[in-house]
Amino acid sequence: MRRLFHLLTLAAVCVAILAPQAVLAERLKDLSTIGGVRENQLSGYGIVVGLDGSGDQTTQTPFTVQSIVSMLQSKGVNMPAGTSLQLKNVAAVMVTASLPAFAQPGQTIDITVSSIGNAKSLRGGTLVMTPLQGADGQVYAMAQGNVLVGGVGAAAGGSQVQVNHLSVGKISSGATVEKAVANNLGENNQIRVELKATDFSTAARVVEAINNHFGPGIATALDGRVIRVRSPSSSDQRVAFLGVLESLDVDPARQAAKVIMNARTGSVVMNQSVTLESCAISHGNLSITITADNQVSQPAPLSGGKTVAVQNANVEVKKDPGKVLMVKGGASLAEVVKAMNAIGASPQDLLSILQALKAAGSLRAELEII
Repeated sequence: MRRLFHLLTLAAVCVAILAPQAVLAERLKDLSTIGGVRENQLSGYGIVVGLDGSGDQTTQTPFTVQSIVSMLQSKGVNMPAGTSLQLKNVAAVMVTASLPAFAQPGQTIDITVSSIGNAKSLRGGTLVMTPLQGADGQVYAMAQGNVLVGGVGAAAGGSQVQVNHLSVGKISSGATVEKAVANNLGENNQIRVELKATDFSTAARVVEAINNHFGPGIATALDGRVIRVRSPSSSDQRVAFLGVLESLDVDPARQAAKVIMNARTGSVVMNQSVTLESCAISHGNLSITITADNQVSQPAPLSGGKTVAVQNANVEVKKDPGKVLMVKGGASLAEVVKAMNAIGASPQDLLSILQALKAAGSLRAELEII
């Protein structure tokens, strides 16, 4: 029995080894978007009240006082002429939100409240009803609610402690949609599948996958990014069609070799397509160390001299021996990283090394510096 068990186990291992590897495919939903299905940005100017003395300093933010006066007048409160308001519990804010696709009146969305004055904190404040407008100037949502700030701060005796940012907060479901955005999805019984990255090979593979599943002539590539697809005429059939369409598996084309370098932080990111031609890389470190030895010069007794501090500076220059590393042609990303680590290259050193490799024609990748 034990021998039979070992034979079955060995057979299973052999099948796993000899079986062809599964093709790395992605859902069409992860590679593309549907034309017209998008979010819309909303923004509005509002007032946060109820702060514990951490609001705007009205002498430096006159627009806060003007907003309060206008709000009170709209509520039927007339301020006497020449009245000087000293508001410490009020802050002027900018309210932003994203209106999801197909959002209908009555639904709620999250909003972000950001101070535009010199308020110290929005913690504990309440946003007064604020209309949120789109790029066309029309009001699409109304915002109001208690501001939640994910930070805390305290000050006393000249000392101050602050954790996280106190001048920005969020209100979950803080805005109610008042108007829906018109959408032309399915117009003329056609939809547009838009790839997130322009790639003619991937576009051709998407067209092939759609036509193989739904039938020839259903999908047509307009360019390297947009695919036109014929869809059913009725809305319920169109929704079901899009659900199946987004779930199709597509094997995307291999991305172009690219190296992204951040000159400010020294970050270097390479994708799996990066390779090197045969080349030799030399690297050497030159380090300079400056130290100061502080001593006190004490005069002899009754000499009339003064005690003075003397600083002795010591400058040391150290040069590590350079290393030359040979890299064979066609080296993969793993071999490139291993080679860089072997010569002790830091992220800042990689910036210069990769630029030199690109100039020498040994780097098979597009070099982008951000």
